[in-house]
Amino acid sequence: MNPYEFAFLAALFVAVSVAAFMIMRAITRVPVNIRLKRLADEHAAPEHRDEQAWRTRVVELAGPLGKLAVPAEGWEHSSLRVRFMNAGFRGPAAPAVYFAAKTILTFALPLVFLSYLGVIDPTMTRTTTMVLVLLCAAIGYYIPSVILSMIVRHRQRELFENFPDALDLMTVCVEAGLSLDAVIARTGDEMRINSEALADELHLVMLELRAGASREQALRNLALRTGVEEIDSLCVMLIQSDRFGTSIADSLRVHSDSLRSKRRLRAEEAAAKIPTKMLFPMIFFIFPSLLLVLLGPAFITIHKVLLPTLSGQ
Repeated sequence: MNPYEFAFLAALFVAVSVAAFMIMRAITRVPVNIRLKRLADEHAAPEHRDEQAWRTRVVELAGPLGKLAVPAEGWEHSSLRVRFMNAGFRGPAAPAVYFAAKTILTFALPLVFLSYLGVIDPTMTRTTTMVLVLLCAAIGYYIPSVILSMIVRHRQRELFENFPDALDLMTVCVEAGLSLDAVIARTGDEMRINSEALADELHLVMLELRAGASREQALRNLALRTGVEEIDSLCVMLIQSDRFGTSIADSLRVHSDSLRSKRRLRAEEAAAKIPTKMLFPMIFFIFPSLLLVLLGPAFITIHKVLLPTLSGQ
């Protein structure tokens, strides 16, 4: 091996090692880095003000369009408002932005399609054009709903995956002699490292308790805001334990064990679905590539040598 080949292999090894290290740092959540980033964000006041100004400007632009579609009555008790709470959007500007996006996309996508159609195929029949325009309008109308459902699903999954750890911490705090209100506050502060969503929900429970709401009402509001079945069952269990005077630590321990079992079963179910999900990509993408690489040279040889020989040339 000459020095140039050795230098090339060494440089390749260093490049692959650095790339693997950067990918590992990107996908690994280090608590120290998270705390440092939070401290840096707290001191970055100008950037935070710029972000808040940008959000305010977007809300001001979307407000007039959103007011045209926001229902005037019954909004506080509507199912869509519950979906916004499940997604973590609690501000009064969220409905205006949502309905403004629906209105803009409903009219913007057909206009873009008509502009594209006028350049590519201006001879399309009127019936086909109207059908495609209505299809684009329907797609634009339902895109915000699909995005909202994806955000709700992602947030509920984050809450479910981090909730057993929060229950273990609550069990330790209860056994240490803290009251339930202090347990909720302590758990919310400690869980902020792993899950901002769960910490915010527990913090809202503490704010409701400090504002004078009853513990039962605060827990029921927590279950309504999250929309997670496991959190709802925990709130019911805590309400029953508080009402009948049973041991909260034993209830939390049993509920934590059941949630861990359910989380493990969901992970095993997702792992069992992997072969079925990989079947179609293997059939339509991987197998044709393998056949082309393995049998391609043989087909070329047959075409160049065997077929002329058989034909007598």
